Amino acid sequence: MPTVVVMDVSLSMTRPVSVEGSEEYQRKHLAVHGLTMLFEHMATNYKLEFTALVVFSSLWELMVPFTRDYNTLQEALSNMDDYDKTCLESALLGVCNIVQQEWGAAIPCQVVLVTDGCLGIGRGSLRHSLATHNQRSDSNRFPLPFPFPSKLYVMCMANLEELQSTDSLDCLERLIDLNNGEGQIFTIDGPLCLKNVQSMFGKLIDLAYTPFHAVLKCGHLTSDVQVFPRPEPFIIDEEIDPIPKVINTDLEIVGFVDIADISSPPVLSRHLVLPIALNREGDELGPGITDDTEDENSANQIAGKIPNFCVLLHGSLKVEGMVAVVQLGPEWYGMLYSQADSKKKSNLMMSLFEPGPEPLPWLGKMAQLGPISDAKENPYGEDDNKSPFPLQPKNKRSYAQNVTVWIKPSGLQTDVQKILRNARKLPEKTQTFYKELNRLRKAALAFGFLELLKGVADMLERECTLLPDTAHPDAAFQLTHAAQQLKAASTGASEYAAYDQNIAPLQTDFSSSSTERM
Repeated sequence: MPTVVVMDVSLSMTRPVSVEGSEEYQRKHLAVHGLTMLFEHMATNYKLEFTALVVFSSLWELMVPFTRDYNTLQEALSNMDDYDKTCLESALLGVCNIVQQEWGAAIPCQVVLVTDGCLGIGRGSLRHSLATHNQRSDSNRFPLPFPFPSKLYVMCMANLEELQSTDSLDCLERLIDLNNGEGQIFTIDGPLCLKNVQSMFGKLIDLAYTPFHAVLKCGHLTSDVQVFPRPEPFIIDEEIDPIPKVINTDLEIVGFVDIADISSPPVLSRHLVLPIALNREGDELGPGITDDTEDENSANQIAGKIPNFCVLLHGSLKVEGMVAVVQLGPEWYGMLYSQADSKKKSNLMMSLFEPGPEPLPWLGKMAQLGPISDAKENPYGEDDNKSPFPLQPKNKRSYAQNVTVWIKPSGLQTDVQKILRNARKLPEKTQTFYKELNRLRKAALAFGFLELLKGVADMLERECTLLPDTAHPDAAFQLTHAAQQLKAASTGASEYAAYDQNIAPLQTDFSSSSTERM
């Protein structure tokens, strides 16, 4: 999940802060100290995170584009100049442009806004932006909510009492509300000092940048892993009182399925699964970054010599062309698989299915899947030339049935003409005649088109009068019988207009004798 750090470099950030000691600090220095702590944490625990640095006053500037080089980000913090008044709206608009150009509108992003709580003055201030929020056109809309999934964290270089003395806190809370409630405001507890700033940024790290560590299990084999990015809690909309579902820290593999059977399923999110190497004393060796290159290389060499189940699983899935079904929680499953970035590099990935006992309908209920050895015969065949999936649904889908549709008049005309053609070939086409007649009857009853039944009955009576002298006697009887049944159904009476009832051919002496000859 990319991060954009938005740093306020207006004149109000240069206000001095009374700190014990001889050195004089500004609010900007406190912010730089807190961001340095954040970048050091991310360099150690969130190495794969892309981070950008934006500074703003009345204008905004992209100091560092999205990068994983945290040394560059820390150097940029020491090279920031001081500018004029605060204009927060332009900075948020700049964040929209940067994120959309780099990631589009589908990738979630975290925005960390560092400011002193001064909202600016006059036109362009946050007060002015919020006051005119409802009076804007679509071409001049306020940047919030962001056009991409996001969380907005506001880091205030001020304590709560200072913000409450003005309307600054209310305006900042309005920003979070405009972002669909996604985000939080952090303030300094107590006097402004380096220790309290560290405590405030520590709360942000605990909330948004704590790595997700889990134990991957398969029978007696286990491996400590880090899941990146951190899986977010999932809320089921259908529940009356929705409760966020959180992934367990114990990820248990319950089975393996061919890639062809799992196909390309719908997923909530995708994550990297990285092994965490432990030395013999149980201390973590990685993932992490050390200051000394020699120490880092030696640690990697030690980690490379220790057997790891995660590495074994990744290689096995890649060679066998299978995925591992992993249980994330009660009635919540996902899958582990190998995904190649290039011809030489691949990663172990985990995708999360939607919670429920049957996330993939073509596999059936996950709890009812079992090993091949439990089956009476191999469901994949002796030569591995068939598959038990997809499972056929018990209920026939409406789109899979031969449904009569009359969107255009030509469709109805075709069905009526088909009945009349078969009527002229009676008794040879008796079965086909009644099949088409019953199909039209059911469709007319379903649509409430009772006038159609009476109209077709009149047509059949007319066909009966037009029969030639050489026609078979049974044809007249069948046409008269069918016309009477359709007229009875056109009245809507329950005994004649039942949907499941079919019109059966009339049994006559002619029809029985012809059946005996056949």
